[in-house]
Amino acid sequence: MRYKLFGRSGLRVSELALGTMTFGPDWGWGADKDVSRAMFDAFAEAGGNFVDTANRYTNGTAEQYVGEFVAKERDHFVVATKYTLSRHDHDANASGNHRKSLVESLEISLRRLRTDYVDVYWIHIWDPCTPIEETMRALDDQVRLGKVLYVGISDAPAWVTARANTMAELRGWTPFCGVQSQYSLVERNAERELLPMCQNLDISFTAWGALGAGVLTGKYNDDPGAAGRAAEWGAVEDRKLAVAREVAAVAGEIGATPSQVALAWVRSRSATMIPLIGARKLHQLQDNLGCLDVVLPAEHLDRLDQASRIERGFPYDFIRDGRQSFMGTISDQVDDHRRTAV
Repeated sequence: MRYKLFGRSGLRVSELALGTMTFGPDWGWGADKDVSRAMFDAFAEAGGNFVDTANRYTNGTAEQYVGEFVAKERDHFVVATKYTLSRHDHDANASGNHRKSLVESLEISLRRLRTDYVDVYWIHIWDPCTPIEETMRALDDQVRLGKVLYVGISDAPAWVTARANTMAELRGWTPFCGVQSQYSLVERNAERELLPMCQNLDISFTAWGALGAGVLTGKYNDDPGAAGRAAEWGAVEDRKLAVAREVAAVAGEIGATPSQVALAWVRSRSATMIPLIGARKLHQLQDNLGCLDVVLPAEHLDRLDQASRIERGFPYDFIRDGRQSFMGTISDQVDDHRRTAV
């Protein structure tokens, strides 16, 4: 396992993050404590130190498990959790990104995690009802109190993140070091705004859903009636199954598993990229960790790109195709270190 700097900070995090939404049986499909512990230990033994959870995962059980698992080496691990989602359906202020929700959610998470601070505190989803300046100041207050070390934002438009960080820089508040969003071979919309923003503004991108809710493992190609989250969510589509077939073909040619190929592709997309890996069974997590040994040749990267690429749309394709109009005939001779691979 190698380590990356977490955005524009000096924090070192492992190149894979352990997602813990599967920690706990509360939702009917997660892992019990023994299996969760075995997966945590396998991740740690591989060198992983970046553990990602949330206050709503498995009704709080995930945070409880993580707190127990990291207790003996708390300072070694980079523990990240989230707030925003509703804690009480009929309480108007028990959700959202406002100060009251933040303070109450953080105190509950600290108790579950058995710690007096979290390394990274994520906004779980953008809350359009709360002014971003309230959220950024409230997060900064927790940093100044020592209860939070770094902050990030999940599932939000790029313009919200860019505006928030610009405001934080101008006012001396703590900016977002990380973005967390969905990204995979079957969900590439982040390439339009989020990934270019992260590369240009030096923000880490933590990718969830890197296996397309299981579609990219090939399970639905092998058994169209297979059970799983993708089937429950209605996400098993012909286009996605075609991408999964190409992933399986590449995996067979290079001696890897489809999951390892899908994760290796995500890892290759940006220097700021940190895929989240999560599983319900130990052998699944061990298989995911094997992606660290997979380097996809240019030929295979191109095949996967062609099978899954999206149109970035206006103005992005227009700008790309019209580079000579604003750079002249030397456009292909200019090496732009900020230009994204996507």
